Amino acid sequence: MSEASVREIARILEESGDADDALRRVVALLVDEPGVVWAGVAFLEDGNLTLGPAAGTPDEAHRSHVPIVFQGDYVGELLVDGTADPALFARIADSIAPQVLIGWDTRGEPWEP
Repeated sequence: MSEASVREIARILEESGDADDALRRVVALLVDEPGVVWAGVAFLEDGNLTLGPAAGTPDEAHRSHVPIVFQGDYVGELLVDGTADPALFARIADSIAPQVLIGWDTRGEPWEP
């Protein structure tokens, strides 16, 4: 995973007006990286993780689970199968947190970011 990919993800997030579209593009970009065979985003819904956008061919034996936290609240996980740099996955999880929040269950409470 390269710094160029991290910059490309930032560009995707800035340009995309739709959170679902942005997350689909991010996981697609991740599986194009050397060492990554599958990527997905799981949303926290009713206390359980629910898989959202995903791309590639799963290899759960090599899966990394990276928490996605928005303003101190756990809202999901970035899931990545492969051998790429976990520190970069953490940066990506931080950058996609606002888009993942849209899929997060606020239990009917209005959310004001």
